[in-house]
Amino acid sequence: MLAVLMTTGLGFAGSAAAQMNDPKPSAMSKDAYTMAIKTANEQYKADKDACTSLSGNAKDICGAEAKGKEKVAKADAEAAYKNTPKAREQARIAHAQAQYDVAKEKCDDLAGNSKDVCVKEAKADLVKGKANAKVDRVVSDTRKTAVTKQTEARTEANEEKREADYKVAIEKCDGFAGATKDSCLSTAKAQFGKS
Repeated sequence: MLAVLMTTGLGFAGSAAAQMNDPKPSAMSKDAYTMAIKTANEQYKADKDACTSLSGNAKDICGAEAKGKEKVAKADAEAAYKNTPKAREQARIAHAQAQYDVAKEKCDDLAGNSKDVCVKEAKADLVKGKANAKVDRVVSDTRKTAVTKQTEARTEANEEKREADYKVAIEKCDGFAGATKDSCLSTAKAQFGKS
């Protein structure tokens, strides 16, 4: 029952979900970010105005949907602009919170145990959404850390191999004497960037 409640009227679940699946989406420009925030504000005003003709819980649901769409749009813009795992986590949390707020309002149409179950299911979905957002951020941070460590390890390994090759080249030069040895040493030093 909650699945039906959660999906009805929510037009704000698409962009951040796609963005969260992309581990490194491209960053949004400052101008595009500013425009997205302005658009979200204007859309909220229009959506809120559309709720005025409603009454009772329908008006509350409409208001929650309008506010949720605004918060999600702003969080998505922030995530795209900052382009960080933490900002993407916050956008996912905004989606979960918006869905929760709407679902909770829809639960008000129910009574007794059905309403209690509806509210608990909505809360459980919120907790799951927040937990999944955190896991995705941690995974992203872990990947970033792993890539950094791999890069550092490769750099260090390449330096060690280069140093070993340099020592071999110098050792080979010891088989020569005089100007030939000097020329060999100069070539080895130049080849391996030694002064």
